[in-house]
Amino acid sequence: MYYLMNEFEESKQSKRNPHRDFYNVRKVDTHIHHSACMNQKHLLRYIKYKLKTKPDEQVIFRDGKILTLAQVFESLKLTAYDLSIDTLDMHAHTDSFHRFDKFNLKYNPIGESRLREIFLKTDNFIDGRYLAELTKQVFDDLESSKYQMVELRISIYGRSIHEWDKLAAWIIDNKLYSHNVRWLIQVPRLYDLYKKNGNIKSFLCVMKNLFEPLFEVSLNPKSHPKLHAFLQRVIGFDSVDDESKTERPFHSKKYPSAGEWDSITNPPYSYYLYYLYSNMTTLNHLRLKNNLNTFVLRPHCGEAGDPEHLISAFLTSYGISHGILLRKLPFIQYLYYLDQIGIAMSPLSNNALFLTYDKNPFHNFFKKGLNVSLSTDDPLQFSYTKEPLIEEFSVAAQIYKLSGVDLCELAKNSCLQSGWEANIKKHWLGKSYMDGGVAGNDIEKTNVPDIRMKYREETLKSELQLIEKYNGMTTARE
Repeated sequence: MYYLMNEFEESKQSKRNPHRDFYNVRKVDTHIHHSACMNQKHLLRYIKYKLKTKPDEQVIFRDGKILTLAQVFESLKLTAYDLSIDTLDMHAHTDSFHRFDKFNLKYNPIGESRLREIFLKTDNFIDGRYLAELTKQVFDDLESSKYQMVELRISIYGRSIHEWDKLAAWIIDNKLYSHNVRWLIQVPRLYDLYKKNGNIKSFLCVMKNLFEPLFEVSLNPKSHPKLHAFLQRVIGFDSVDDESKTERPFHSKKYPSAGEWDSITNPPYSYYLYYLYSNMTTLNHLRLKNNLNTFVLRPHCGEAGDPEHLISAFLTSYGISHGILLRKLPFIQYLYYLDQIGIAMSPLSNNALFLTYDKNPFHNFFKKGLNVSLSTDDPLQFSYTKEPLIEEFSVAAQIYKLSGVDLCELAKNSCLQSGWEANIKKHWLGKSYMDGGVAGNDIEKTNVPDIRMKYREETLKSELQLIEKYNGMTTARE
């Protein structure tokens, strides 16, 4: 009904706005993994370049020997001429649908873990130099586009207390910073593997390895100078792994504390989120007191698995990635709408892994007014073009027949969900962006007409008033 009555007026207001259109409003890819932030063609071109120009460079230690790049490819019986997109075989096709284990294998170029170690790891024989060079090339592409930003997710595992210093040194020493990039720390839920391998004694060790260096550097920045510099570009934390793994419900029994959790069983999703949230809250209070930037929790959630994950995230998180299971849980979906919790959705990723594009709830959520944006997840596995975020938008626009105003609203949502500093968001969205609704909308910056924002604001207010009304009636009865 809204579209029928206002589409022409929206289009007219948008056309009257000089200089702005979808291509030159800011948009943020709020869910993209660093080790898969390039497309396959980019990675292939880089591997060929290195094989032709630096074949004798020593790159890996295997089976008691140091191997050069040429020797690695000789052992694979491949030359630079033989390499192609099909040879790399990193796109997620039908064989990975509902098979997260097979999808993880797609991170190995040509199915070889040694190539992944050489080209896509930060901690390897060459100190992650190849991945740093690839990352800089991605940064150059982003800076040339000007209006596209990314929040790259990079892993801290919690196996060792030295991980933070190693990662920070890799970032700072390779000068991996850009005005178009911020970092988000992803924590894989792999306690059970660390325990089996003897890396840790209990779950408390994981939390200690994750947060002790952060408390130290927050109290005394000089104790870890490179980490202090890196954290100024970090905006939050993520919790990642295959959500479809079977786990005991969080409420089914009394769980031990982190120090007492010393079995080889992996804690449930909600347990991880609780400890991440509680430690982050304390850390944020300390950093705020010392005039340092703070962090938000934005986990992968609702891609598969138990609906309880979405409830846990609602109670602890600033935003989530995926959220496609909300389509089956209207009550929880309504809570996400009322609180306008950010949902970074990736229909192309879901299409390859868990839910075909035609069944994706993204468009339904957007029409209802949930705070959704589009993101790429893993361009290396899902994208075919040099600009994966534009590709994600363009496919959605064609499939769902989105208007220019729709695309600009989604771009604005991505900026609001992002962890960029407030003064930068003011430049992107307008000085009053935090007011929300019509008061917080600047069409000259966002290209979203006030009539659209007024509709969103009034619809949300009417729902909140309805909740207050029935809440008052319940209280009166009691």
